[in-house]
Amino acid sequence: MTDNPATLPQTCLVARAGGTGLADLQLVEEPLRAPGEGEVLLEMLRMTINPADLLLLEGRYGHQPSAPFTPGAEGMGRVLAVGAGVRGLAPGDLAMPAPTANWRSHRVLKAPFVVPLPADADPDQAAMLKANPATALVMLEELVSLSPGDWVVMNAGNSALGQNVLRLAGTMGVNVAAIVRREGAATLPRSLGAAAVLVDDGTGPVPALPDGAQARLALDAVGGAATERLGGMLADGGTVVTYGLLSGAAPRLSAHDLVFRGLTLRGFWLADWFANTPPERIQALFDRLTDHLAKGVIGAKVEARFPLTDIAGAVQSAAREGRDGKILLTGGGA
Repeated sequence: MTDNPATLPQTCLVARAGGTGLADLQLVEEPLRAPGEGEVLLEMLRMTINPADLLLLEGRYGHQPSAPFTPGAEGMGRVLAVGAGVRGLAPGDLAMPAPTANWRSHRVLKAPFVVPLPADADPDQAAMLKANPATALVMLEELVSLSPGDWVVMNAGNSALGQNVLRLAGTMGVNVAAIVRREGAATLPRSLGAAAVLVDDGTGPVPALPDGAQARLALDAVGGAATERLGGMLADGGTVVTYGLLSGAAPRLSAHDLVFRGLTLRGFWLADWFANTPPERIQALFDRLTDHLAKGVIGAKVEARFPLTDIAGAVQSAAREGRDGKILLTGGGA
């Protein structure tokens, strides 16, 4: 090992949840061991609070872990120590844990599950690298063959994922129509180069794209009736991809859209993509994303940061209606 174990932390703070509601969450202190052979000790600097984390806390996620569990889909940290045989990582390096369960002050992982980050990476943006940028890139590149000039339409257009879709689509020459529910939420997607921003509260006629354009791909974070409204903006033969269920309702398309217009409705879950994708392809994805991160191509707005010790306040803020940006947790070394 590269560090004296006596100088390393002996305990860590870990969030434990029961899955019965947002308030069913506490911080506990657990022993922390030094990294063994082939392992890396990370001090967590930033951790995200994503919609999926809130659904887990409420017991409403599609794949619910056994209680008690530690939430936290993503985050980033600083390497404190490495075990024997670890190559490519050293104390002081910034890195991202690939597994979930990241709402904790420290964690020990096998080196292959620790992704190096650029030394000058912005901690806030690096913490958000795994879920939304990866989801955005895969959905834009692998589900439908898009060409420059094609249109993509998405709801939740001011979300963190929506922001990354806009940034990445811009590098592809693809037009994005971002749907938001209120005029106040339209400023952000406009500032990120959305080809169209449509304010739609879910009532009245389905909004239309400029100049009679029709999209080939729709990205659905909401489900329910919102899915069907996206279908109305697609060209015949288009595809709706549901990746979230913010409404809590099942996505749906009309029989007319499915039968007579040939629309396709499919789901996307990044965890499933990771589980069924060769490791070298996953590494290539993160190589591209870290390059995009270094160049400032990807990123999302941060509204507030809360210390891990105020996790209850952070969760309540993240669940707040009308929130304007991501809520992050900070570790003791942040």
